[in-house]
Amino acid sequence: MTTTLPAQTIAELAGRLAEARRTRTCVRQFSREHPGMTIDDGYAIQRAWVQLELARGRTIKGRKIGLTSRAMQQASQITEPDFAPLMDDMFFADGSDIPMNLFISPRVEVELAFVLDAPLRGPGVALSDVLRATAYVTPALEIIDARIERLDRETRAPRKVFDTIADFAANAGVVVGGHRARPDALDLRWVGALLSRNEVVEETGLAAGVLNHPATGVAWLANKIAPYGEQLERGDLVLSGSFTRPVEVAAGDRLQADFGRLGGIAVRFT
Repeated sequence: MTTTLPAQTIAELAGRLAEARRTRTCVRQFSREHPGMTIDDGYAIQRAWVQLELARGRTIKGRKIGLTSRAMQQASQITEPDFAPLMDDMFFADGSDIPMNLFISPRVEVELAFVLDAPLRGPGVALSDVLRATAYVTPALEIIDARIERLDRETRAPRKVFDTIADFAANAGVVVGGHRARPDALDLRWVGALLSRNEVVEETGLAAGVLNHPATGVAWLANKIAPYGEQLERGDLVLSGSFTRPVEVAAGDRLQADFGRLGGIAVRFT
């Protein structure tokens, strides 16, 4: 990993993000303040923030993969996904009421989650390796949020991918529900979902929209983190990437995701 920002700056920016999450207030885009910032800088800030969370007693329960669709990659001007950890305090129960005051500007996406029965360590992890290592797949909702402003408060310029990566790849919450299925029990490419808000269907999609197969992203992630000396562990839950656009939510909204044979998930924001 090659960073351009000094270690002291990386630590300071990570501290800003930790405080932004704690106080539910946005900070301005790091890429505006540091125009030479790189993707490696974004991951360095993210990792420093993770260490702050771990020092406060949090634990890592898995990983998320983002920017997996072609449209999102083109919009972000990148050619590969991004990733971030899932901390233990980001998980919410299916059917629960989720307080809006835990977030700044939450949105919801539809995903498939892979729960691993064996570790995956790159390099060289293939889609078939992911399927063999997976105990089951299950429906999931990801709650995304912005501790770094999506649009600058003055210029209205959109944030860059470096900002998003630093900001836990926008992850803020996970809801797992529905039915569990062995990865060989159905064609995962054709798993579909309807995402409704207050009984109105807002988004639909197929899991093939995630890199042509949702397990592809899991293989990519195992290979991507290998140079850092990391691997996906047995028991990890991996969000493989959204196959719908994010849906904005407000207090009082009820979100339902219908995954057909795999059941559904429902939550309410209060």
